[in-house]
Formats: sequence, C-alpha cells, structure tokens
Amino acid sequence: MARRAFLGALAGALLGAAAARAAYAAFTRRPPVGDLETWNRTNHRDEPITLLEGPAFVAGAGAAAAVVPGLPAKIRAAVLLAVAGSGGLGAYDDLYGATSSKGFRGHLSALSKGEVTSGAVKILGIGVTGLAAAVLTSRGPVDIAVNGALVAGSANLANLFDLRPGRAIKVGLLTGAPLLAAALRRNAPASATLAALPIGAAAALLPEDLGERAMLGDAGANALGALLGLAAAVTLGRPGRLAVLGTVVALTAASEKISFTRVIAGNPVLNRIDMFGRRPVEQAPAS
Repeated sequence: MARRAFLGALAGALLGAAAARAAYAAFTRRPPVGDLETWNRTNHRDEPITLLEGPAFVAGAGAAAAVVPGLPAKIRAAVLLAVAGSGGLGAYDDLYGATSSKGFRGHLSALSKGEVTSGAVKILGIGVTGLAAAVLTSRGPVDIAVNGALVAGSANLANLFDLRPGRAIKVGLLTGAPLLAAALRRNAPASATLAALPIGAAAALLPEDLGERAMLGDAGANALGALLGLAAAVTLGRPGRLAVLGTVVALTAASEKISFTRVIAGNPVLNRIDMFGRRPVEQAPAS
C-alpha cells in the first residue's frame, strides 16, 4: 500500500506537470477564448503579462485528473467538478470582471444593493461547485458542509495571494506538501494522487510566474485553492479539516482589514520566501 501511495503521488505530480506545460504552450499559440490580447494585463510593475497561465493550470490539472490511474470514480468526478467550476468562474471574472467592488465584503455589499458583480457570481458559483464536490466525497450533512466550505474557502483564499510573482504557487506548494506527506503517511493512494496533482501542475508553471511572463489570475488561483481544499477534505480527519477551515476563514477575514503584501514585506522570513526566485524590486526590466 505504501508503494501504491508513492506511485500514485508520482503519477499525479508528473501528469499534472506535463499536462499543465502542454496546455500553456498550446494556449500561448491559440488562446481558449479570444486572442492573445484578450488575456494580456499589466502587473504590479505596470509591465505586460498574460493570464493564460490560469487556463493552462485548469486544463492541465483537469486533463491529468481525467487520466491518472488510481482515483475512485467519485473522487475523480469531484476533482473535475472543482477544477472546472472554480477555474471557469475565475476565468469569467478575469475576462469580464469589474474592479469597482473588491474583496468578499465588497462583492456581497454590492449584491445586497441589487448589483450583481462578476465577483459575486464567482463567489456564489464556487460555493455551489464546492458543495457539489463535497457531496461526492463526504459522508453525512456535517462533513458535506465542512468540506464544501473548505473547497470554496480555499479557492477564494488562494486568489488573495496572487498579487506578486510566484506567491500563490509558493503558498500552494507549502500547503500542499503537508497534505501529500499526510496521505503518504496514511498509505492512502487516492489521497496522495489528489494532493500531488495540483502540486505538479503548479510547480511546472512556476518559472513563468516567477519570470513575470504570466500569472495564475482568478482562473488558476481559484482552481489551485479548490484542489488543495478538496485534497484536505479527502485526506484529513474532521478535527484536521476544522482546523484548516478555521485558518482559511481567519485569513480571509483578515484580508479585509490588512494587506498580505505589507505583512509579508515586514517579516524577514516571509519576505525571503516571497522574493526567492523573483526579480529584485529595484531591478529595471530587461531591454
């Protein structure tokens, strides 16, 4: 069983990485919607960057989940639902979202006034898809509620870190690694495969992100968070899931009051991790 768990994790990581790289190469030649300009934005340096990394993560993780061996049918369906739902809704917000309302509170406040923002559509839609994924992988109404909130909340939280090159992926890798270790320690092949899949897909796209050529955007960050939330739901016992959910809720609430970027910059350890592999802030762009 331990060997099966290790091989499952290896297959998930390698297939996720290969599929994500192939999807990125394909999308940068022919985007899934519109043309290359449709996906272009400016980053924190006011330099051009593409959002196609996000659809590449979604397509790569989804394709890998569809073919990787060892996933039970219900878990495979939950993975596909979570990545397609969160990624698709994130892409909708990337392409058509307005910036007049920001944050969880901002979108819900606008909704209370009768204004349906793209962010509100995304929040509610990801909540529904997270709950549906939880129904496929949970036992009983309490676990469905906890796991659904975990998937949806993790999807939203991951997006809050996608503000600097590589940050959301680094957070994903740092949170995914303990989940993978827990699955391997429990000798759980399906959980190990599920935890490794987004790790592989995200790691394969990290060079583009750190190189400031591309970013996950809402599509990729939401999908990465949703898959990690689903991995936590499948891997951890109820006390562990409640602890993770409490952390997700606390960080999401904190984001309404404080700047994660400012907190990270003010902490030497967090700042070193955040800057690892990135172009120094003071360095001028290459001509």
